[in-house]
Amino acid sequence: MDKLNISQWAEEDRPREKLMRLGPTALSDAELIAILIGSGSPKEDAVTLMKRILADCNNSLNTLGKMSIPELMQYNGVGEAKAITILAACELGKRRQMETPEERPDLGTATRIYNHMHPLMQDLDVEEFWILLMNQNYRLIKKLRVSHGGITEVSVDIRIIMREAVLANTTILAACHNHPSGSLRPSKQDDALTNSIKAACDVMRIKFLDHIIITDGAYYSYHESGRI
Repeated sequence: MDKLNISQWAEEDRPREKLMRLGPTALSDAELIAILIGSGSPKEDAVTLMKRILADCNNSLNTLGKMSIPELMQYNGVGEAKAITILAACELGKRRQMETPEERPDLGTATRIYNHMHPLMQDLDVEEFWILLMNQNYRLIKKLRVSHGGITEVSVDIRIIMREAVLANTTILAACHNHPSGSLRPSKQDDALTNSIKAACDVMRIKFLDHIIITDGAYYSYHESGRI
């Protein structure tokens, strides 16, 4: 029976599609490395090839990472480029293990949000609108610029904000934008946008912590002003 290429497999069994659908933790070590090397040999696909190599390493990634390029090249289907890719992946895994996890900043107050965002926004000559997505402990999951506009206002799509919040499993959301003019007074558009975000967050059961207007040296907080 002729060997089936991975592209001929059922879609749910293909490593790339499987990763996209289920995430990297659903894949075996052989499947993950097969994605990196791309192809096997005329006699076996990339997954089968990596299963065979790992079996010779007692299924230990640590042992695999200690192999040399010539040793890996002894396997039919592994050339110099694939051997280098395999060892580079093992080295990255080792370096990640040695690193300490990055500390997520606590953005539970307007001052902390301002101090975090001010360096990004202090020199802008147009308005930008950012959202800060947090977990239940006010730790930042990610920050995202959702609009880059004119001198006096930006156009913000509430649907984009809520989509990003849901995708990041956000529990708490804050928003901020800058006023290049230096004025801290919220505009009618700022008020309307704040109310729209608050209403959308209420529907999605996400806590809307604050909307902060940033200038170079000061800020206005809707929360501290009692307006959220």
